[in-house]
Amino acid sequence: MSVAEPASQPGTGESPVVAVRDLRIELTSSHQDIVDEIGIEIVAGEVLGLVGESGSGKTTVGMSLLGYCRPGGSVSGGAIVIDGKDLSKLRESEVRQLRGGVVSYIPQDPGTALNPALRLRTQLSEQLAAHRAAMSVQERDERMREALGEVLLPSDDAFLNRYPHQLSGGQQQRVAIAMAFACRPRLIVCDEPTTGLDVTTQAKVLETVRDLCRVHNVAALYVSHDLAVVAELADKVAVMYAGRIVERATRDELFGAPRHPYTRSLLKAVPDITGGRVVMGIPGRAPLPSARPEGCFFAPRCAYARDDCRQAFPPITSLGDDHIVRCYHVAEAAADSGGAQAPTASARDRGPEVLTVRGLNAAYSRRATVFDIDLEVHRDECLALIGESGSGKTTLARCIAGLHHEFTGEIRLGDTVLATKARRRTQEARKEIQYVFQNPYASLNPRRTVGQTLARQLQLFAPASRRETATRVGEFLERVSLSADAANRFPDQLSGGERQRVAIARALAAGPSLLVCDEVTSALDVSVQAAIVDLLADLRAEMGLSLLFITHNLALIRTIADRMIVMTEGRIVESGEIAEVFAEPKAEYTRQLLSNTPSIEAALAQPDGSHDGASV
Repeated sequence: MSVAEPASQPGTGESPVVAVRDLRIELTSSHQDIVDEIGIEIVAGEVLGLVGESGSGKTTVGMSLLGYCRPGGSVSGGAIVIDGKDLSKLRESEVRQLRGGVVSYIPQDPGTALNPALRLRTQLSEQLAAHRAAMSVQERDERMREALGEVLLPSDDAFLNRYPHQLSGGQQQRVAIAMAFACRPRLIVCDEPTTGLDVTTQAKVLETVRDLCRVHNVAALYVSHDLAVVAELADKVAVMYAGRIVERATRDELFGAPRHPYTRSLLKAVPDITGGRVVMGIPGRAPLPSARPEGCFFAPRCAYARDDCRQAFPPITSLGDDHIVRCYHVAEAAADSGGAQAPTASARDRGPEVLTVRGLNAAYSRRATVFDIDLEVHRDECLALIGESGSGKTTLARCIAGLHHEFTGEIRLGDTVLATKARRRTQEARKEIQYVFQNPYASLNPRRTVGQTLARQLQLFAPASRRETATRVGEFLERVSLSADAANRFPDQLSGGERQRVAIARALAAGPSLLVCDEVTSALDVSVQAAIVDLLADLRAEMGLSLLFITHNLALIRTIADRMIVMTEGRIVESGEIAEVFAEPKAEYTRQLLSNTPSIEAALAQPDGSHDGASV
């Protein structure tokens, strides 16, 4: 085992709020480490970004600061000291008191974190009653309303009497933030709290978290796979791979001069909103705890790996200014010039229309939500559908797929007018339009293995022998960067990113001509996102596959789409070729979306402490 990395030295002389030293968490059954040799420090008012691919261990580290450990795991070494208290020396009752009062948590999905059966008033007051018992009822009421005001939400009785389902996704997330900050904790653990939010809501949430940390002098650990968001928010960044921190530095140093090959590869996988470079995925997959190689865990995927990399895990190399890296070939990696420049965009010849929508108006129980939509998707074309939450883009997509039937107007697949309901459409029409949902947790049957899920789709649309079906299941898994062995697993044995790849493989197994992708990359880390983008591009070339790509990630559509449609309040406000809209947006709403899109380049261009969204 290599020497544990030292904790960061903020250089301010201030005692850290949290100090993690030589932390090791392992599986109790096999004693294989999930994470090891983890060392971090965070001072008051500072945000440390913890980034890495799915399965890197970043959420495990984040949850350990709350005294939690995944089922089957345990802390077997090191120390976690928060506000001067060593968690390993506290009784369970003392750890519970620490949670919410000294250490708070902002979850990824507030929709499942908030109790659907309780009004907001009850949930906020319970938090204060549990951790600030000395406060009077009136003081708790004042603090509750103050916390809501700090996250730019109403604090009147009418709002407090609402249930979570009566709020938008962004409002739910801000309520979760208000609950986290209400007790004035010393440390906040943020577990990807902006995943799935549109860029405008995301910008507001990030600004709220950043401002509250600084106003109330709260330390924050921000766990994320979105490097652009981390560049907007964090003061320092630690990069994890396969359970180890492989690089740590200040925000400007890490994004401006990354030294570890893995960090550089992650940055090359981040979509570029300027369109100036090609997005590049990382070959291979991160190893599971049971399959980590000897030596450097990144060696099988690294272009700079040599024999020394395969013998022992690299020791810590200090580059000064609290910049540490664990790599034998730092100088060689640093000499790499970076990502390839994107080719100049050229006009494409449009093929025949695969999908045509004319005069579509949709409603929910007589409440009109989508108005007078006209659009076409051509063969081998990717049409991006952009808009904030509530803009109507998912409703439109569900109408196209036959999943929402309260609409008027005409939808044609080629020359065939489609029925409003999917069940009234022919099997050929259902085969030709396949839908990939945003949330793979809900779209995969938890009682079926991955292989059974894909085999059922194949038998439905392309019946074959059991042996041939099993072979094709493995092929489709490989096409979405999963091992064929994943066919034997159940959904709960996969990471969120792996589940989404299974959902994409299931849609592809039908052999569609149009793939409706509804925020399919929102839960994926950047390397897998880049791999999926590459996959979809290859499928377009091989099969003439057409895509209707719904997303709030404008930088991503710059990479994948040919044309874009911008929607707000159920109407199309702008459409056109990607390069034209990005260069000269006509609608004010489009300009606002572009300005709110996080960008590493724009964040680094801002003075320290004033990271704003990308500007057009």
